[in-house]
Amino acid sequence: MPPANRHEPQRAKSSDSDYSVTEFLAEFPDDATCLEHLWRSRYSEDGEHAECPKCEKTRVFKKYDTKQGRQSWTCTGCGHHIHPTAGTIFHKSSTSLRLWYHAIYLMTSTRCGISAKQLERELGVHYKTAWRMFNKIRSELMADDDQPLEGDVEVDETSWGGKPRGLKKLSPREASAFREAKTTILGMVERDGRLRLRIIPSRRGEGLSRAVRTHVNPDAFLLTDDWIAYKPLRKEYAGAVINHSEGQYVDAWCHTNTIEGAFGNLKTGMRGTYKHVSDKYLQSYLDEYVWRYNHRNDRKKAMFHKLLAEAAK
Repeated sequence: MPPANRHEPQRAKSSDSDYSVTEFLAEFPDDATCLEHLWRSRYSEDGEHAECPKCEKTRVFKKYDTKQGRQSWTCTGCGHHIHPTAGTIFHKSSTSLRLWYHAIYLMTSTRCGISAKQLERELGVHYKTAWRMFNKIRSELMADDDQPLEGDVEVDETSWGGKPRGLKKLSPREASAFREAKTTILGMVERDGRLRLRIIPSRRGEGLSRAVRTHVNPDAFLLTDDWIAYKPLRKEYAGAVINHSEGQYVDAWCHTNTIEGAFGNLKTGMRGTYKHVSDKYLQSYLDEYVWRYNHRNDRKKAMFHKLLAEAAK
């Protein structure tokens, strides 16, 4: 077997990835290539002809070099300018498109996310810039499609927050009060399908039921534990109950292990990567984990290009 050429690195056949950083750098080597990709994705498949809103017909567009370095193509018929970044998350950003693309690549190439502080070190940008980039990607590119869940749907809730300080062991009443004071996350997942995570006001009362009705199809088969807050939903949905209070966790196909597993991956990843997340931005972080879970069977290249397609809408 001939030795590898260090001047032309190739992804190893044994590698689990189908889109390495070397391939990303080869596809998008500079800012101009990223801008050309955005232009072709949004306006011109062939890179030359596009619909001119002023002429109201297809025209030839050219990109002219200017002293201002404008990111625009000009209609050769009427002089109208089209800016590919307008109306996207890149709009009015002085950060290089190449760095934006690299941030999107990093978010799709990791399983547990990447912090803004790490992105600051990776790209050499200011921390506020890194945080803004990630917040834009999470909030605008990774938002749910809001299509109701169908089939067999597991529903459970969990608390998000810290642990009690000190060595004192809490009584059952104190532990319950501490848990109630924390943020409540409602999880809903299809068996072998999509996931939804939503912040709700409380693990009790109408707020929980309202969230389930919003995100789960009325014809779905609901699988829950025996928590009393799910009782009103049993009159509206067909379903089954697993009695956790009696120490029962699996009864043939009846269980909530799928959603509990999703909660476990969420908390492990969040604590390891972000350490702390404020309630104000928690939903956007949940959306990131939901998006990654719902695309878990996609290859990394497909995930990366899906986010680019969302950015180009």
